[in-house]
Amino acid sequence: MSYNVNTPEGTRDRLFAECRERRQVQQALTGLFRRRSYAEVITPEVEFYDLFLQSGNPMPQEAMLKIIDRSGKIMVMRPDSTTPIARVAATKLRSVPLPQRLYYDQTVFRSGREHRGGSSEIAQCGVELIGASGRKADLEMIALAVDCLRESGLEHFHIELGHVGFFRELTARMDMSAAAVEQMRTLIEGKNFAALGDLLEPYAGQSAAKPLRRLSHLFGGAGVLDEAEALSGGSDALDYLRDVYAELKAAGYGKYIRFDLGLVHQIDYYTGVVFRGYVEGAGDAVLSGGRYDKLVEAFGRPAQATGFAVDVDAVASCLPCADLPRLELLIHFGDGELARALAVVDARAPGTAELSPFRALESTLNLAREKGADMVLVLENGTERLVEV
Repeated sequence: MSYNVNTPEGTRDRLFAECRERRQVQQALTGLFRRRSYAEVITPEVEFYDLFLQSGNPMPQEAMLKIIDRSGKIMVMRPDSTTPIARVAATKLRSVPLPQRLYYDQTVFRSGREHRGGSSEIAQCGVELIGASGRKADLEMIALAVDCLRESGLEHFHIELGHVGFFRELTARMDMSAAAVEQMRTLIEGKNFAALGDLLEPYAGQSAAKPLRRLSHLFGGAGVLDEAEALSGGSDALDYLRDVYAELKAAGYGKYIRFDLGLVHQIDYYTGVVFRGYVEGAGDAVLSGGRYDKLVEAFGRPAQATGFAVDVDAVASCLPCADLPRLELLIHFGDGELARALAVVDARAPGTAELSPFRALESTLNLAREKGADMVLVLENGTERLVEV
């Protein structure tokens, strides 16, 4: 009888080279985080659902994988790492001086729409800089985001910067309901130009209507800031982005930086600079983050913060395919020769040599032929000899 056993929707098995590529990216990122003095934290894979309600996390509840515990409380598989780390910083790390530099290497779980094709398990590496505000902290975070993608082995990528303050400044000039502002935010984020034009048509006479209509188009090089200033008549958020860019350019990061003033996602969650990382060959952003100054305070400790997360598998998928090592040598060993046999395996490049489980040499030779090995090393009675396959 045969069985058709599939993995749950949104999950899949990862084998061999794909596993190596994931580990390569994780090791590159976590090594960089440690060099920059970030310390690792690991949060539970299961959290109380109320944690995310209390934090004001913008993730819709239908995106969370829910579980009911024995007492009837609703639990969720960790859908996000930033909120649990904010909880840790406000409670277990309350006595630790600020700022705190924390990093994580863990999986988040999200329930995608049916047949959407996305993954429910997302391997993320990320950082949170808690208790640091202002331009220097934002510069550190953006530079680290660039260095993450470089350290991973990517070449053709860029980071897009925005600032939620620009959208807020414009909407403050408009006589619009909160519901209309939220609808407009969604249309701008989705770059739904036609629907945005229809929404703003009744407000055409108001001063900020024109720059809001153009917001979805304001992405590209540094010239975007000049265009936005001409449309809006000036903005503190634009001045801030211009200063940040000047510092990044002076430090050699300018070629990696672009702007997208339509980055208005999760406007109530983020409080300042927001950014995303894009790589040639990836269909969506592989890195996302920004400043969130109110989150830690939701757990009882006022602390400004900024951070970002890297989608490890998305980055790994953009790297050149790495060939698995080829098995070259099988070791056939007799009684009392285990230590010598293991020493031979450990001295060679990983994956190029392995032990034979057989007692008969002919069986070892047959195995070598099946696996494509070139030679068999025979260790018996304190002697050794090579047998060509």
